[in-house]
Amino acid sequence: MPVSSPSSARGYQIGEAARQSGVSAANIRFYEKEKLLSPHGRSDNSYRFYSDGDVHQLRFIRLCRALDMSLDEVRTLLGLDLNNKADCEAGCEALDGHLGHVRERLAELRALEKDLKALRNRCDGSSAHCHIIEALHDLADAQAPGPAGPTAKKRHV
Repeated sequence: MPVSSPSSARGYQIGEAARQSGVSAANIRFYEKEKLLSPHGRSDNSYRFYSDGDVHQLRFIRLCRALDMSLDEVRTLLGLDLNNKADCEAGCEALDGHLGHVRERLAELRALEKDLKALRNRCDGSSAHCHIIEALHDLADAQAPGPAGPTAKKRHV
């Protein structure tokens, strides 16, 4: 429920903002730390409080994250003005970039599916030992880091 502060500003405490937005209180704090959101204000006892606009912004962030957008992509979209033609073009560019990331991830997932199927086909359960577990141990040994350390690909999210 909205609370009043001595300055007559009204807002929601973090728990109510979380309920209204569908974003956990922990994530709200995280989004503040990442500068995706600033609380509407603070009460005398330093409790954060959030406006209806802040709650809307949290829903916007939640939607973007559900679309698997990175924090930087969300930050870009939050900075755009829906009434500015140039910002509309920037929004299109941001989504095109995200589509590229999604397509890249789909290709990675298809390759993963192929690898998992091949791994699964190594064993039918009739052998004295499990060829799947054996193959996983072999793969783990093959991935031991060299002098430069492991080379894992970093995802965009």
